[in-house]
Amino acid sequence: MGQPQTSTVDNGATKSVILETGSNAQPSSEAAKKLNDLAVSAKKSEDACVDDCGDVDAIAHLDEEIESYEDIDAQPALIDIEEDDIDDEIEGERLGVEHVPLNAISPQTLQAFVEVIDVIRHDYVKPVNDEMLFQQAITGMLEKLDKHAEYLTPESYDNLRSFTDGEIAQVGLVVKYNSNQQVWEVSSVLSQSSAQQAGIKIGDRLLRIKNAELTSDMTEQDVQQLLSGIAGSQVEVTVVNAQGGTRRNITLQRNLAANNELSVTVKNSIAIIRLPVFQNGSKDQLISALKQTGSAVTGVVIDVRNNPGGVLSSAIDIASLFIKEGDLIQVRSRTNHGQLIKPKGKPYLSDLPVIILQNRYSASAAEVLASSFKSNKRAKIVGEQSFGKGTVQEVVPLESGGGIKLTVAEYRSAKGELIDGVGVKPDMVLAHDGSDWQQTAVNLLLSQDRPFGIKFDTKFDDDGSMLNDY
Repeated sequence: MGQPQTSTVDNGATKSVILETGSNAQPSSEAAKKLNDLAVSAKKSEDACVDDCGDVDAIAHLDEEIESYEDIDAQPALIDIEEDDIDDEIEGERLGVEHVPLNAISPQTLQAFVEVIDVIRHDYVKPVNDEMLFQQAITGMLEKLDKHAEYLTPESYDNLRSFTDGEIAQVGLVVKYNSNQQVWEVSSVLSQSSAQQAGIKIGDRLLRIKNAELTSDMTEQDVQQLLSGIAGSQVEVTVVNAQGGTRRNITLQRNLAANNELSVTVKNSIAIIRLPVFQNGSKDQLISALKQTGSAVTGVVIDVRNNPGGVLSSAIDIASLFIKEGDLIQVRSRTNHGQLIKPKGKPYLSDLPVIILQNRYSASAAEVLASSFKSNKRAKIVGEQSFGKGTVQEVVPLESGGGIKLTVAEYRSAKGELIDGVGVKPDMVLAHDGSDWQQTAVNLLLSQDRPFGIKFDTKFDDDGSMLNDY
């Protein structure tokens, strides 16, 4: 089948491997030729080096501005957290950029990559496209880093940029569990959705979402939470048609806007703040909603159930309304091993008792909020243990087009407690995620002494004027 042969050239104490395909001594793919040349060049560089190679550094630069987003897999740039707290050494350069020695990749590794490409091109059962192979190699390289890293094609990157930071969106699938067949079936495919564009039909069976196999003990809410996320982000699903056949792995974009609106209702002087996602301007939306109630407030319930995150700085802004002083969260990056984020702005609501409602789908920025309150003993956390997503991603544009989503930092509690893979533990566990949770939280606050109340006047303009105490 034209299996490539390798010849080994002994060059003193070292050996170099040159790929031979059939009678041709060079790989036939143009891209593979370039990689082969790179491998040969690296080999020559390695042979020529003695002790000084480590002094020759290649530095990666990118002039374009980094675009930042965050989903349940996260996404805000660290500089969005607190611009005043960024160290001078970080300003002007991308986080994590280091000097990479030219001989950091062995020629054997480069040669192996070249050889694998050429073997696939010549011997794989079906013809393959070089462009596809290299894009899949990039995708695999990122996915092996962690579950949040992702390669964005130029089209995917442009689509992601078209959405507002922090919006939630869906892929357009509604599924129900068929107990007779013991499978999850598609019951509806919404118009204009990526699911419809991908050719998914009613009756198709949904087997897997990202790395999660769908099981009988899941609820419809579980499945919808896995399918939804930050607008413009992508999720891979595995489907098969009703008659069986080949499984299809399909990448869908979350392009149908969900309900992203923050809302405030008042019951018995307790404000219930529903936060479906953290967006740019969420703090202003919250103050505006409190003004519109026209009621004095003696306690607050912050409901972040099913909140997948959003803009991290927005969570800091809202926490700062309630917390006067202390550390909110700790951010650790490759170049900064423990930056403590503090409250900013005026803590207008610092005297009101607070309960935070969370469930297993409260993630990322929602966990930052809950952890900030818990570390400062500022609120009781009620509900379930949260999702456990404690890393920060940046979407970095590539000069060649498209971009990559890359983990650049992790956040922990202000005390250094791990959030990623662990979550925030509630102070009080509620067994069922039902509509009675809000009422339970209201009752808890009503049982406390609440000697102080606040009413936002309609003329309140965030400078402290027209804020009335009761």
